[in-house]
Amino acid sequence: MQEMVARPLGGRLQVTPIGLGLAALGRPAYITLGRDEDFGGDRDVAALRARTWEVLDAARAAGVRYFDAARSYGLAEEFLAGWLADRGIRPGEVEIGSKWGYEYVGGWRMEADRHEEKDLSAARLRRQLGETRELLGDHLSLYQIHSATVESGVLDDEEVLGELRALRAEGVAVGLSTTGPGQAATIDRAVATGLFDTVQSTWNLLERSAGEALARAHAAGLGVIVKEGVANGRLTARGAPPALALAARERGVTPDALALAAVLARPWAGVVLSGAATTTQLAENLAALAVTWDDKAEEALADLVEDAETYWARRTALPWT
Repeated sequence: MQEMVARPLGGRLQVTPIGLGLAALGRPAYITLGRDEDFGGDRDVAALRARTWEVLDAARAAGVRYFDAARSYGLAEEFLAGWLADRGIRPGEVEIGSKWGYEYVGGWRMEADRHEEKDLSAARLRRQLGETRELLGDHLSLYQIHSATVESGVLDDEEVLGELRALRAEGVAVGLSTTGPGQAATIDRAVATGLFDTVQSTWNLLERSAGEALARAHAAGLGVIVKEGVANGRLTARGAPPALALAARERGVTPDALALAAVLARPWAGVVLSGAATTTQLAENLAALAVTWDDKAEEALADLVEDAETYWARRTALPWT
């Protein structure tokens, strides 16, 4: 594996090309193919804390410098905070991002009717920022709106934007994540505010609709964080389309490594998140750093792209496992 070298992101952060997202680690249920096989039935708090710390240790040992959480990722912030304290990691040694807007309401139950509740109000921002800071303190480097959309109105809410400006003035970078088939419009609207340091969006071999907007955001000075690079497992060995599986075999790598190499090859991609739930998955993801993405791969896998509406409908239909 190639050595990871830190590089600037959004003018305020220093990150490595691959970061670690904690969505699949901080709560008992998540929408990732094959998670039952990874986790089995032992999903109490102690077991998931131990698993999270194990993956965090492996990521840090590999040189990963950016770790991404959210208030809605169950106990991810708590697990992360405990790990930072136990390992004696000082603020600034790694970059820590989190998000506000969704709240975890699953009650640590696999069969919960709802796992998350969304509210992008200023009141939710103030409350969740307080909760995040209580756990992460000065480790918090980046705070993001969770799944902003144009339709939500959050990017036109002056009370929210004012709170974010105040937070940014204190030295914390501010960003947003995007979701759904309208990602491009949301990204452009965020750039127009002149407020944000980063944008975190879905881009992968199946869902490429945000690519041009992310290039514009990068050109405007925003750091780009890419999430769901393996499409919640659809671009791993468990769900890889035949063309991807073949191309990966030809290169002697796993499908997820090739899929992430495609993201890393985008000139606007600042950090690509691994959503690994095990150390084995993390190692396979990190192998992407040594994969050369070339015209042959681009041509062979160009037909994988789906219409954005189709992609997001399929993602919504994925079961929580």
